Amino acid sequence: MKSPRTVLIGTVAGVIVIAGIGWGVSTRLRSPADEAALREPPKPSLVTVPVERIKLTSTIVVNGTLEYGSPQPITLAGVVGGADTGQRVTRAPRPGKVSEGGALMEVNGRPVFVMSGKVPMHRTISPGAKGDDVKQLQRSLRRLGFGTRITGVFDVPTIAAVTKFYAKKGYEAQQPTLEARQQLDTLRKAIQVAEETLATEKRTLDQGSDVQPLKLKLANARADLKAARLALEKAESQRYSTEDVAKIEAADAAVRAAREKLLQAEQDLAGARAANDKSEPSTPPGTPAAVTPAPVPTSAPVPTSASVPTSASVPTSPKPTDTTLLELKVSNAQADLEAANSAYERIEEEALQTREKKLTELGKAVRDAKEAVALAEQGLRQARRLSPVKLKVANAKKDVSAAKALMAEFKRTYGTTIPPGELVFLPKLPALVRKVGVKAGETVDKAIATVTNSSFVVTGSVEVAEADLLKEGLEAVIETEAGKTHRARLIAFGEKAKVATGEKKQDDTTPGMSSEPVLISPLSEKGLRKLSGASVTAKVTVGATDSAVLVVPVAAVITSADGKARVRVEDAPGKTKDVEVHTGLTADGKVEVTGRLKEGDRVVVNSA
Repeated sequence: MKSPRTVLIGTVAGVIVIAGIGWGVSTRLRSPADEAALREPPKPSLVTVPVERIKLTSTIVVNGTLEYGSPQPITLAGVVGGADTGQRVTRAPRPGKVSEGGALMEVNGRPVFVMSGKVPMHRTISPGAKGDDVKQLQRSLRRLGFGTRITGVFDVPTIAAVTKFYAKKGYEAQQPTLEARQQLDTLRKAIQVAEETLATEKRTLDQGSDVQPLKLKLANARADLKAARLALEKAESQRYSTEDVAKIEAADAAVRAAREKLLQAEQDLAGARAANDKSEPSTPPGTPAAVTPAPVPTSAPVPTSASVPTSASVPTSPKPTDTTLLELKVSNAQADLEAANSAYERIEEEALQTREKKLTELGKAVRDAKEAVALAEQGLRQARRLSPVKLKVANAKKDVSAAKALMAEFKRTYGTTIPPGELVFLPKLPALVRKVGVKAGETVDKAIATVTNSSFVVTGSVEVAEADLLKEGLEAVIETEAGKTHRARLIAFGEKAKVATGEKKQDDTTPGMSSEPVLISPLSEKGLRKLSGASVTAKVTVGATDSAVLVVPVAAVITSADGKARVRVEDAPGKTKDVEVHTGLTADGKVEVTGRLKEGDRVVVNSA
């Protein structure tokens, strides 16, 4: 039997359930009026937002991949080593960093070096080669410590530097192959054969009977010319001839004898005069001078001392010597000396005239001999031109010239070379080998590896309309999936980005072209190395205000019939007024405005 308490609880619970059911049914039941009221639209109202003062920044979002920049496939420009057969990899490239002067791989045991340069390797660099590829090779050698001048010519100093570079790396610079050495020997023998043939034909021509007399005539003319030159040289070396020397010597002896005779006569005259001066008496002082008696005519008899009265006080003196004869001898000796001098001068002048005349005659003889030689040579040349053997001689000369020209051309490229496959120029080093294209044992007939530079870039694309807002150097922010941000900079877009990424240039009219590639480089690689290949988001700042400005939603700006921009400002509940504004930078759905607005004003973005 149930207790009264249990019955009471059950009764109350039943009442509550029944009441709930009744209330639920009553809420579901509406009158037609209620249903109509519920279906009426709400009362019109304004949608407004406040005017804000913020610093506005306009960005373009780029979704891309973080990876090492400038991927570049590497192919060899030609053979490695001297032979062009069996190009087989003996050491494959290894992933990782490769620096200037490093050996990227080996083919047939020969190295493939990497050097910095924009001009790709495209030929065998052989002795005498010129060009920009040689210049960048010389610059790389200088950077590596193998100094050489930057001449653009693969000259002897550059070859020496290359040889030292190879030796330091444990290899030998490429020397001429066996085939090249054999070709050089063949060319040398061809020159010898051509020269021997020419000598034989010349000998045959010279021994011809039609030219023998002319050859003898030429030999005689040359002998005469030699004799004439010797005679002229001998005459020029002598001042006088032998005959003239004898005449001059005789005249000189006559002059000396005349001088001697004159000297003797002068001495005799002087002695006589001195004796006469001593025989004259001296006059005491105060004694009147004696009167010189008048000369006595030679026809009258000369009085003796007995017949002439004398004073007892005056002594007699010796008779003076007559010097007339001596004076005459002196005069004659002087005349003889003058005659001897005149004769000497005349003989010397005649000798000089004779010498000049002889030199003139010998000079003419030399000229005549030269003319005779020239005529003989001309006659011999003409005879040889008319000789049947001349054609053979001419052809032999041509053969010698052609063989020597081939030798010179071959030698210009003979020596130490750099085969086209042994050098790879990359525009930027160091680089990273990201992908290896060949293995040891395989033949080299495809790209051997793909390299990139050692810097990270974000590769992505933007719409063509957005690309018009870009320019190199714009600041950017890279955001990883983990939410970390890294400062960056736009380094390339459009065609330049295509070149940097190795993408082929496309025609602007290509259908479906609606985007442009972009490259963004982080300012620091810290924390990014583990994210290589990850997807990231980059925001490129294309514009920003200098400070905080008033902004409103773009939807709040309307253009009136007069072309001016306005916003509707709510100045009272449900009431608005139009305010003219000037718009500026637009970003993230907001636009910079100036006008009769203030921060906090509410502008209409959607009118009821």
